[in-house]
Amino acid sequence: MHGESPADRTAPTSDPGQESIRRRVERVLLGGERKYTRLQVAEAAGVSQDQSRKLWNALGFATAGDDEVVFTDGDIEALRLGEGLTEIGVISREAQSSVTRALGHHLSRLAEWQVALFWTWFNERPELFADEETVAETIEGILPVLEQLQIHVWRRHLAAYTGRALASEEDSVRSSREVVGFVDMVGYTRLSRRVDEYELSEVLDRFESLASDVIAQHGGRVVKMIGDEVLFVADNPADGAEIALRLGELTEQEPAIPELRTGLAYGRVLGRFGDVYGAVVNLAARLTSVARPGSVLADSAFAEALSHLPDYKLRTRKTVSVRGYNRLKLITLERAR
Repeated sequence: MHGESPADRTAPTSDPGQESIRRRVERVLLGGERKYTRLQVAEAAGVSQDQSRKLWNALGFATAGDDEVVFTDGDIEALRLGEGLTEIGVISREAQSSVTRALGHHLSRLAEWQVALFWTWFNERPELFADEETVAETIEGILPVLEQLQIHVWRRHLAAYTGRALASEEDSVRSSREVVGFVDMVGYTRLSRRVDEYELSEVLDRFESLASDVIAQHGGRVVKMIGDEVLFVADNPADGAEIALRLGELTEQEPAIPELRTGLAYGRVLGRFGDVYGAVVNLAARLTSVARPGSVLADSAFAEALSHLPDYKLRTRKTVSVRGYNRLKLITLERAR
């Protein structure tokens, strides 16, 4: 569904020309004019008014008043399609809001990044802002390409995850034994106070690039990146070990990136809407919080699963007490020299 997000609720620009461009761009992006109220959309799609409001909010958009004309024909069709998936059982009625919330969360982040990217491009090419027609034509030319690219990448990921699910011996696609790794940049807070925004952005871009490349090369999957930290999962301990060690080795060759510390844990993990949950995730986070700069800490289950491989050295350290664990055993992971 399209419509009004919190960012949409801005006062109209005082420049009539800019306001005209904004409205033209909006029509291009939304695929038409805003001409329906929320009640009209719900009725046309055959969905209750309460359910339409809940789904709209779950997508991350501000609540629209009953008499506000903010919706398009595309909103009606999207709501109708979503309801159809629920009716045939692809999405349960109980999970409908959660699925919608996950979709809105991930796509809103993608949209925010893309707008920032395009805004930088427009600022570097002021001739693209020459008039309403030029702006609209530029966006109309880019949008189909961007949609096609995103659909292709989505289908590739869909194929990869489907293949992994079909090949899994686990009883449930949502719960399986995996390695969970947290990788954290040491001293990031101090760094953010010392450098300007451009330098900080460069550091974060380089860290994210290294992490994404190494994780993908060794069969892992990025769950999420949170500024100075990356959370990843891998199907087996050997892959998890290679990701952690290789990322640390490459970072040592990057003077601009602070040292890393990593926590690895192995066990059953619950996957839900693109995120991971469970005791194993919590344990990996706790290990990261007590790891020394430049080190990789693992839990007992991970160490046991990796102990038969001669390429790695596991050393048991002292136990520590952290939130949720009174006597947490620390095991360092290193390459066998």
